Amino acid sequence: MKKIPVGISSCLLGQPVRYDGGHKLDNYIVGTLAEYFDFQPFCPEVAIGMGTPRPAIQLVKTDNGIRSLGVKNPEVDVTTPLRNYAHQQKATHIDLCGYILKKGSPSCGMEQVKVYSNGQPQQIGTGIYAQAMMCNNPLLPVEEEGRLGNPMLRENFIQRVYVLYRWKQLLAEGLTPSRLTRFHAQHKLIIMSHENYIDLGQLLATVTKVNVNEVANTYIAQLMNTLKKLASRKNHVNVLQHIQGYLKKELAADDKAELCELIERYRQGEVPLIVPLTLLKHHFRKNPDPYIEDSYYMSLYPQELQLINAL
Repeated sequence: MKKIPVGISSCLLGQPVRYDGGHKLDNYIVGTLAEYFDFQPFCPEVAIGMGTPRPAIQLVKTDNGIRSLGVKNPEVDVTTPLRNYAHQQKATHIDLCGYILKKGSPSCGMEQVKVYSNGQPQQIGTGIYAQAMMCNNPLLPVEEEGRLGNPMLRENFIQRVYVLYRWKQLLAEGLTPSRLTRFHAQHKLIIMSHENYIDLGQLLATVTKVNVNEVANTYIAQLMNTLKKLASRKNHVNVLQHIQGYLKKELAADDKAELCELIERYRQGEVPLIVPLTLLKHHFRKNPDPYIEDSYYMSLYPQELQLINAL
């Protein structure tokens, strides 16, 4: 499988582009994730000519909205250049399947960036470049490196990256009603782990050769928005029990009891999701089902990422 193109703040790859000439190398990113993601670095502050090292900037609430101003010299205003750089990179960003931003950065922070008002900070802002970039790319999964330490947030981000990557592959192959319907079927169980998939199914019921592009645009927007919601343990249990139903005629009574016990232990938080999933995979190897075999829920991403071990 080709590596997936993902944008990233340059400092997280160890590039010395910080205002103080340093970096914020992230070992998980450059180690595990770099095996699967083709990281494309961006540093908007360097790109607009601020240099390294450089005077620090901060977000300030003004009569003209939130601006990115120099800490020592508030006459320095790089708000417009940072926004313009995001717009200039739109053609490059459109090929990305995800983006990892630097937490707290006045240019790149995704959320809760300090905004100063009368010298007092509040963590209510978004980096100027990051805000414009996300506005230009509403489908793009975006996360901060600090939040990737949370297993649920990490799994959610990487799952969305893989879904968008497969969507772009679908578009490259050529969109048809049947291909769109199959894409939904392959992801239905994943959607169920986040929330009800009925609305998306009803949308696809209207697809024809004439309106396939229009329906597809609405579908992917709703899907990516749905997947932003963290999958819950309760919903995972519902999915596991749904999958178990495909084995009701094949399993002996003791196998059914063992599977039910593991699903219940997962529901109680005694074992991670990987445990009942592994047993289900074992049974489906002996009793193949074309729908389950085609579903990405059972094989979300490369095993080496080990993302669901902590869920």
